[in-house]
Amino acid sequence: MFTKEEAYNQISSLVERFTEQLPSYKKSDYNETQTRLDFINPFFKALGWDVDNSQGNAQAYREVIHEDKVKIGGATKAPDYSFRLPGGKRLFFVEAKKPSVLVKEDVAPAYQVRRYGWNAKLPISLITDFEEFAVYDCTKKPNQNDKASKSRIKYLTYQQYLNEFDFIWDTFSKSSVLKGSFDKFVVSDTNKKGTATVDKEFLASLDEWRIMLAQNIALRNQQLNEDELNFVVQQTLDRIIFLRIAEDRSVEPYGELKKITTVGKEEGSYFQSLFHLFKEADSKYNSGLFDFKKDTLSKNITIDNKVIKTIVTQLYYPDCPYEFSVLGVEILGSAYEQFLGKQIKLSAGHKAVIEEKPEVRKAGGVYYTPQYIVDYIVENTVGKLLKGIEQKMGSKALSFGEGLGEAAKLKIVDPACGSGSFLIGAYSYLLNWHLEYYKPQFIELSEKAADNNSLRRDREDAIKQRNKLPLTPDANLTTHLKKQILLNNIYGVDIDTQAVEVTKLSLLLKCMEGETGSSINAVMRFGERVLPTLDDNIKSGNSLIDMDFYDTEFDFGENRKIKPFSWKNGFPKVFKEGGFDIVIGNPPYVFGRDWKSLGIGDEMKTYLGSHYKSSPYQLDFFSIFMEKGIDLVKESGFTSFIVPNVWLTNTYSSSTRKFILANSSELKIAVPEHKVFEGITVDTMVYILKKGKAKTKSFIISKLTNLEESLISELDFKEYTSGEKPISTSLSKGGISLIEKIENNTIPLSDIADITRGVHPYRTGGFGKSAFSNGQQIQKDVDERPYHSKLPKSGYRPFVYGKDLKCFTKIEPTEYILYGKWLAEPRDEKFFEGDRIYSRKILGQTLIVTIEKENTIADQQVYITKPRDKSTSIYYLSAILGSKLISFFIRNYFDEVNDAFPQIKVGQLKSLPIKIESEKKQAEIIKLVLQLLKFNSEKQQTHTPDKLNQLEARIKYTDDKINQLVFDLYGLSEEERGIVENIL
Repeated sequence: MFTKEEAYNQISSLVERFTEQLPSYKKSDYNETQTRLDFINPFFKALGWDVDNSQGNAQAYREVIHEDKVKIGGATKAPDYSFRLPGGKRLFFVEAKKPSVLVKEDVAPAYQVRRYGWNAKLPISLITDFEEFAVYDCTKKPNQNDKASKSRIKYLTYQQYLNEFDFIWDTFSKSSVLKGSFDKFVVSDTNKKGTATVDKEFLASLDEWRIMLAQNIALRNQQLNEDELNFVVQQTLDRIIFLRIAEDRSVEPYGELKKITTVGKEEGSYFQSLFHLFKEADSKYNSGLFDFKKDTLSKNITIDNKVIKTIVTQLYYPDCPYEFSVLGVEILGSAYEQFLGKQIKLSAGHKAVIEEKPEVRKAGGVYYTPQYIVDYIVENTVGKLLKGIEQKMGSKALSFGEGLGEAAKLKIVDPACGSGSFLIGAYSYLLNWHLEYYKPQFIELSEKAADNNSLRRDREDAIKQRNKLPLTPDANLTTHLKKQILLNNIYGVDIDTQAVEVTKLSLLLKCMEGETGSSINAVMRFGERVLPTLDDNIKSGNSLIDMDFYDTEFDFGENRKIKPFSWKNGFPKVFKEGGFDIVIGNPPYVFGRDWKSLGIGDEMKTYLGSHYKSSPYQLDFFSIFMEKGIDLVKESGFTSFIVPNVWLTNTYSSSTRKFILANSSELKIAVPEHKVFEGITVDTMVYILKKGKAKTKSFIISKLTNLEESLISELDFKEYTSGEKPISTSLSKGGISLIEKIENNTIPLSDIADITRGVHPYRTGGFGKSAFSNGQQIQKDVDERPYHSKLPKSGYRPFVYGKDLKCFTKIEPTEYILYGKWLAEPRDEKFFEGDRIYSRKILGQTLIVTIEKENTIADQQVYITKPRDKSTSIYYLSAILGSKLISFFIRNYFDEVNDAFPQIKVGQLKSLPIKIESEKKQAEIIKLVLQLLKFNSEKQQTHTPDKLNQLEARIKYTDDKINQLVFDLYGLSEEERGIVENIL
């Protein structure tokens, strides 16, 4: 690898040579291949890239992939170069041109490279003919009518290379890329706001094609019911997309689908021609996707030519923005996951409409698991077991293949597989592991075969041994091995039949990655079909309800699609061996409180309640899946889900905590640093559980940032096995000890004070009497608020909202209320008289508290605390409640308050730990609180900047002193004070 100075000299030499012979290079007969060999390859070699694969890496591990270009209809079928990190992750594409092409002005190359980069979800890609060097932002959707300058973020000519060498080296040299400079350039020079990502655009296309097919098939095929219509539309769409992807990957001849729209004119003939392609695919692939023994509907349906032609045309260049040769299966899965959130319904007149599924509507959408979460779970489950196999067998044994036999026995399942993202992740990991296993042997034997100094017999023997490896000549896994891995290792279940079909499609496409027309033909010459049938691996059914459901007398109604599923009958070989080795996934986030709104009756709750013991009384689906995962996995096997974090801390989830800890020989809880699913309020966590009795003293809490992980704490198993104690995911062990110290020798607030929330003035069906009718409040009461006034009136009292509260500041209400039994929930009047503490439900940095002595009425967003005994001063009590120490306790004892709008519940307020001291010891704190109230009162009346600054300084000083006295009160050390200060 060149140093920066050596690289500069190399590129300087290239620039000099290009300058000297520029006229000859600009001639049209100086072609692209010559340009690549003479200039582009040496340019990137100078930047440290192994352009020629001099290291002899297998195809999957090459730093630079060179693609053979296939010109079809003016479109190039693969990018010229793909630059990648070790391990195969793509960084950017480079499109090469000959110098006679005007890179700066030519629209086609710009559209081409942006199209590739956008489809592969790469942030940038390049075009160069050495004379010019253009960098494009690939986060924005390309359009064939865009100017060449659209989304171009850097443009250089060869004459600028030396002056701009720092930029070229710092951004695109291999050494700089590995140090993260490429990532910094991407962040600073691309603007992703408002961009149309390829998965979202593909989803929009899927939705459009689905509605076209659904409406037309419903119109022309009146005999189909809703289920049949959904099935036919899904199958037709999946088959078209599969064949179109096969074309772009050179497995099928390019343009075969398009040909069907150029022959035959009679109505419906296009679909008949399409169906003929499907039948041919069945004989070639044997994948189940084209199984017409199972699908007896499709052959008899009618679809208008116009619909077929529109869909097919939109799948081809230049109308199509998608380039399926680089569009990853994971990206397709992301689009399909959203696609599965809707279903086709038949309205009156047999017209098809698309509706969100009820559970999706309730959740506010479908949320695809980010790839880094999938990778993390797979690495910590599949990766761990494979590493265990390596250690168990040893390098000598592995060289003879025993380790591969052990790997073939691994059974991995996702019991709520959706579009198959976790199964794709597991399958990809297994493929890479096998390739990595064979790579050293392949390289070693290739070197022996190429060694002309060795005996001919030794070289021939090396070739024979290499040919026995399950690798193709370009060092990819053979089709046969990829199929065996898929059939041996990967399993899934989902209640949604469409999801099952999409999972199969995604896995088959992954299996087909890297195949070519020649490799397909080679397989078929041996009488073997290209793809496996996955019907025995991926099944549709209800993962939580077994066949004994039929023993009950529950009437779920004919519209309830319970779909009981027997795991032991569904996967008999797996359970003969004791169950699965790995259970992974992202189960549905359905809480028990949502059951009725989703149309799930009490009968279901009765069934699940009698079969699952670890879930709380509400029977949240995800907690039942957590128990099911442990039930399905072998002893010493791994279970890992991403689920809502509420089970860690909620009081009602103690049974879940107890069950998880009781069945863990090892346990790791990882908390994503950033919100995983934008658009939903629930926070999530990942757990990695090894089934068995605890073998270690502690379990681990870690923070997860992408794939980087950092330790938060190690917690003792014994302290948590009862399930009663909440599990903090934010505190170190020292922080947890501090929480325990704060609780020590204290009493709950409710022991010394009466506490309630403020009034609920208006609510239909409330207890109050309506101002507009003789009965209870009605909607008109809620809309017109008849008991409120903006101005003071006789009999009306000041009304306090949560937003009116400021810490230790006199309340200044802006509304008035006629208080009485006519309000929806009026509360006991004692809470609105005499000395009391008002605190706000929504938290600030601390609990927002102040003293109230006036006869105001508080809203439901305000909590009222009234000491029962006059010996407990409200000034002393408010100082504790408004302190940093209590805020620290609230945020770390009750994890669920840490949402976007953190709130404290009235029950949590009642349980806050209060340290009671003698009146003499309370006196200093009381004095400071009175000063704080005085300073804040003066601040309300002050308008000059200088005086305000002085008052704010005194307020902060006094507040700090109060906090220090509260720390003293609870006996905190300097280190413990630092923990509180650093977290807040």
